[in-house]
Amino acid sequence: MGAILLLMTIGGSVIAAILMVISFLKGISWLRTFVLGGVAVWYSFYIIIFLTSSVFSEEKTLALNEPKSFCGFYFDCHLHTAVTNVRRAKTLGDKTASGEFYIVKVKVFSDAKREPLRLIGTEAKIIDAQKREYERDTEAEKFLGEQPAFEKQIAPTETFTKEIVFDIPADAKDPRLDLKDGYGIDHYIEAVLVGDEDSFFHKRTYFGLAEQTQTVSAK
Repeated sequence: MGAILLLMTIGGSVIAAILMVISFLKGISWLRTFVLGGVAVWYSFYIIIFLTSSVFSEEKTLALNEPKSFCGFYFDCHLHTAVTNVRRAKTLGDKTASGEFYIVKVKVFSDAKREPLRLIGTEAKIIDAQKREYERDTEAEKFLGEQPAFEKQIAPTETFTKEIVFDIPADAKDPRLDLKDGYGIDHYIEAVLVGDEDSFFHKRTYFGLAEQTQTVSAK
């Protein structure tokens, strides 16, 4: 629905611009008034729907093995990710954590019927209860061995897993993983897309990391 509304807005704006040019060239004042009124009504409607969708959205925290969907080109949502396991360790190889390493196993899978798909520009970070953010520790990840890229293309029904690492302080409470994909123009479009998780003011869907977390000595 959000994509359709945005396409209607873009298409309507183009048509409105053409009609405005015609109204000036032909000196048709009533057409100019009609177009300006129509544009004002439509944009007011869009803004109201957009703000209502975002402001009243609800934050979600997914449990282990509970999937989150990612939508390609805003219409199909066949790509999914899920956190399947979380380990904690003080050391990885010869690297010692400032707090504690969270080793998060992420499963990426597709339920598309024909086309191969892939995530694009995937970003992963952990956010705690104090809204502090923690980026991936890519140096520590090297001790896990070779890992597939999040952007690996997968065929229909194909699955792969990837482990990512974060160095989390001991005082961090309720750490949750935030996964986001897309880059460049995608972010600008999604920022004003009705109902999109990445739109302004919209609440996000996180992966919970607390339950069934294992503390291990990883080497």
